[in-house]
Amino acid sequence: MSSDPPPWDLPLRLFLGFRALVDDVHADLAAAGHAELRPMHGFVLQAVGPHGTTAADLGRRLGVSKQAAGKTVDALTRAGYLERARDPGDARRRLVRLTPRAHDALARSAAGFAAARERWGAVLGADRVRELERALAEVTPADVWRLDVPGWFAGS
Repeated sequence: MSSDPPPWDLPLRLFLGFRALVDDVHADLAAAGHAELRPMHGFVLQAVGPHGTTAADLGRRLGVSKQAAGKTVDALTRAGYLERARDPGDARRRLVRLTPRAHDALARSAAGFAAARERWGAVLGADRVRELERALAEVTPADVWRLDVPGWFAGS
């Protein structure tokens, strides 16, 4: 009889590790005044990027419909994370841009992931965490900025 875990254990453990890291960061964000942010919102803010984007392009980057992207933009605009503005290069286009509140959340998120990585290092040892990162880099796509996770999870 094999002592190996069942074959579905690996994806579940990887997902649980992702979930644990994200939950830790979102607890820190909530304590810092960003309680309304959800994990999907991080993908949205990253997809908007530093120069802004249109709702249609945002939908394509996230792998969701333009309408779904628009609803998320509306919610994040009401919460103060995004703003709509005229495109300086094309007055017919409306851009979605990050606000200072979004930049604050992204900076706190980056710091939170660094702190979570340090906590994992305290439990596993920094060398084991680095080795885990190297091993995962060997078996995962090189493009770590796959922002289409919302659409992927939804089956779009």
